[in-house]
Amino acid sequence: MKPFFIAVFGCLLSAVTYAETDILPQGNDTLGALVADFDQYYGAKLKEHNIPGGAYAIVQGNKIIATAGFGVRQQGHTEPVDPYTVFRIASVSKTFAGGLTSILAAEGHFNWDDKLVDYIPSFSFKSKKYNSQLKLKHLLSQSTGVMPNAYDNLIEADVPLERILPQFSKIDPLCPPGQCYGYQNVLFSLIDQVIQKSTGKTYAEQLQERIITPLQLPTASVGLDGFFSTENRAMPHVRARGRWYPTRVAESYYHFSPAAGVNASAIDLGYWLIAQLGHNPAVLSDELLASITAKQVKTRRDLRRKEWRRYLTDAHYAMGWRVYQFGQDELIYHGGWVQGFRAEIAYSREHQLGLVMLMNAESNLINELGTYFWSGVLTAIHQQRREQKAIAQAQ
Repeated sequence: MKPFFIAVFGCLLSAVTYAETDILPQGNDTLGALVADFDQYYGAKLKEHNIPGGAYAIVQGNKIIATAGFGVRQQGHTEPVDPYTVFRIASVSKTFAGGLTSILAAEGHFNWDDKLVDYIPSFSFKSKKYNSQLKLKHLLSQSTGVMPNAYDNLIEADVPLERILPQFSKIDPLCPPGQCYGYQNVLFSLIDQVIQKSTGKTYAEQLQERIITPLQLPTASVGLDGFFSTENRAMPHVRARGRWYPTRVAESYYHFSPAAGVNASAIDLGYWLIAQLGHNPAVLSDELLASITAKQVKTRRDLRRKEWRRYLTDAHYAMGWRVYQFGQDELIYHGGWVQGFRAEIAYSREHQLGLVMLMNAESNLINELGTYFWSGVLTAIHQQRREQKAIAQAQ
């Protein structure tokens, strides 16, 4: 499939003035070749692995320069995936939580150093000495100190939050809050209650008003109802007996919206990337973006990730984003996985480039695709720089 170029979307961008990037400028033969190669590779790999459907978008500066859909929304049906097809984005939702929470904190609705118990007095660890140490910033930076994925099994069993929270009184953090990494969904999602108590509006309402509407994300939504409200949606698939089979849309993680409750298309996430690259300062200023992506806690386990481990030399968690040292370049990244879906988003602020990928199947292929893109494009950028330097020196 040929890339679906952004020219048709110009009307959505015309209301905002953006700065252009001078890294691999648009129209550059190298960038065009890289995009065409990735498009072919992406489609071929999805076909090779029999992935029912997928989509991607590539962003440069203030524009989505290429986007495409592949396959079908549901196995056994003919409706195709296109750039506007909505997927569950799973934990990529955390990037929206990081952005929204930072906006509200900057407006003074709460402070990052506020104690969680000031908003949820009933929350307690086994040893109460830790209660006053757990701050809001620890929730979004995955530095609560609690064992990784604590009580995710209860989320997946559809146990409501009010029955999960008392379970934390049976455990203590592995280290004092703020001192070590432990990936969380339950604790991360408690920012929902903080936002509602401090602003008088739900997390979903604030996300719509502060991010989805001002960024003009055409198909993004929050929650199960939002997912089913759009006809152009990709259905989930799981693998069994060597084949992909459609499965039900699991509702459980939708009850933990900041962690995994957003639905979006490749186009939505393309515009989300444009904001991350600094081209919508009315919503996300440079100061806010710097605070969101500031390294908070080291994530050594990421250095062992399949495919990525060949390139990563350092890894941290920020506020709803991961910060990867990919060779000599910094990538801001997050992946997502929920029943029947995979998602991945990453960008380089320095090089003004971003990539988002979505699949309606639980395949690790997404790791191969992401590293293929970033290793190729970053190698090309540095090669171009070397050539430009050599030409300058020769003159």
